[in-house]
Amino acid sequence: MKVNCHALFWVRTQCPQMKAQNHGHILTIASVLGLFSTACDYCASKFAAVGFHESLAHELLSEEVEGVKTTLVCPYIVDTGMFEGCKIRYEVELLLPPLEPQYCVEQAMNAILVNQPLVCIPRLTYLPILFRLITVFKLLLSLFFFRLLPWESNVTAYRFMGSDKCMYPFIETTKKQVTNGSVAVA
Repeated sequence: MKVNCHALFWVRTQCPQMKAQNHGHILTIASVLGLFSTACDYCASKFAAVGFHESLAHELLSEEVEGVKTTLVCPYIVDTGMFEGCKIRYEVELLLPPLEPQYCVEQAMNAILVNQPLVCIPRLTYLPILFRLITVFKLLLSLFFFRLLPWESNVTAYRFMGSDKCMYPFIETTKKQVTNGSVAVA
């Protein structure tokens, strides 16, 4: 939480100057795990990063600060070694292999240059946003008509992909680092 969420509040200390100059760009690095969850507290910190970013973007919009742009970057697993051992279903991993760090940097820089408000890396990971919209739509429909997709369908999809347990190796590694006295950076 300290790295993935609390550190973002330091961004706010720069906002008054950026607002006064009506110029700047705020880049938030979150994760696709901030758009949908799996069994790991790490996801909560990424949800917090996404929420912080959305809140800040809305603040700038409501204050009509058009010169300060925002970009939210949500990469899939980046091959830095931090998530070594985290696996999803083999067939799905063929479509979603771990990302190279340089590629993620290039995508983030391109998003800044074109003022893209959101970039999911790779593009296939935009699906959680679509699912989020479907969920909102489903909730609205269920209030008035019927349930479109039950919660169990999401659980089934996660299990099929192997996403329900993909973070377990990361959790174990983090526990070992804490037990050995070193600090885990998330």
